[in-house]
Amino acid sequence: MDDARKKSDAEWQAELTPEQYAVCRCGGTERAFTGKYWDEKRAGTYACAACHTPLFSSDTKYDSGSGWPSYWAPISDDVVAEKRDISHGMIRTEILCAKCESHLGHVFPDGPRPTGLRYCVNSLSLDFEPKEG
Repeated sequence: MDDARKKSDAEWQAELTPEQYAVCRCGGTERAFTGKYWDEKRAGTYACAACHTPLFSSDTKYDSGSGWPSYWAPISDDVVAEKRDISHGMIRTEILCAKCESHLGHVFPDGPRPTGLRYCVNSLSLDFEPKEG
């Protein structure tokens, strides 16, 4: 098991802001159009806010109109894990950081080509590293 998965709730609370903890570790959702990355247009890489694993590239980011950062694919197939979510009277697919199991958001089958997927992610689950130059 990875060291990030072995952290206690107290350790996560000490490392994350209360808002990040509520989303990343408790499965919360920030309100649409309020996160700092939903309208980010610079080139760069989006990493897990909890363990800093690179997850998404600006190359796959697009404006879904949902109010959350949306991507048509992660950086690689092994960085995002999926889990069935039947909360709130819906059947959805939750997405998690594969390294530390932090909640990222959900993936939906209504995205653009080439994948047809929309990885809808909470800004609080992400850190952005702008591309140099």
